[in-house]
Amino acid sequence: MSRRPLAAFTLLEVLVALAIFAMAAVVLGTAYVNVLNGYQIARRATVSDPEVQFARAQLLTQADVELARRGGDFESADGRPVRWTATIEPTAQADLFTVTFECEIAGRDTTNAQKTREVFRVLRPTWSVATDRATLRAASRDRILKLQEGVNQ
Repeated sequence: MSRRPLAAFTLLEVLVALAIFAMAAVVLGTAYVNVLNGYQIARRATVSDPEVQFARAQLLTQADVELARRGGDFESADGRPVRWTATIEPTAQADLFTVTFECEIAGRDTTNAQKTREVFRVLRPTWSVATDRATLRAASRDRILKLQEGVNQ
């Protein structure tokens, strides 16, 4: 009587299958977490509060950097005081500034105050000092010339 070999997976095949499944689970889990983080970041980035939008607009329309740094305050449509400030730092590029914008809207009582903090970059030639602009432009021109020399060689 001849014995037929049993049709079964070997231990090595089972381990390889488990490893493939584990890697797929990790990749899918990471992708899911990234999607959730993206939704949360998008939700925070799209501040639809009209008071914050108005305060940001006041900052961005300010031509004098010192007045922009000082900030401002106003009353919201429902009578709550709104105060905004900005920390403005020059970057290594001419006329480009890093702005840390903070806006605080007082609540109806002391516990409901809303604070918003945003960091963004703004291209504002009116905020630059002429001597600093000239120095930064010369440095940029020198970097570009060095890059062009490297390409042409």
